[in-house]
Amino acid sequence: MSGRPVLVYDGDCGFCTSSVRFLERHVPVRAQVVAYQFADLDALGTTAERARHEVLWVDRAGRVSGGADAIGRMLTAAGGLWRVPGIVMRVPPVSWAAHAVYRLVANNRHRMPGGTAACMLPADRRPGAPT
Repeated sequence: MSGRPVLVYDGDCGFCTSSVRFLERHVPVRAQVVAYQFADLDALGTTAERARHEVLWVDRAGRVSGGADAIGRMLTAAGGLWRVPGIVMRVPPVSWAAHAVYRLVANNRHRMPGGTAACMLPADRRPGAPT
């Protein structure tokens, strides 16, 4: 893979979409940002199952990171002052806490601001899912 890194998120999740929009406004993300529903996941080296489970960061070399590690790598790639928390959150024991917080939020995203009941449904049971 070459070119820009890619941030892959769940475009059906209101909380995920709001979070990505916040990042686009406030963090100088130098990446292609795409909902997994519209991404060529095979070309990115990942699966829909993984993309439904966590946000993904695919770096220029094609390495796929997920969850809190993906956020840390995205912040590191943003550079400037964002680089510091990006690095710190990928080093134990902070990385352990970041992973736990990420899973807590991801597992409860339907309860988060912007989240909807559809966020807690499996992707194939969400309104408008292909049949």
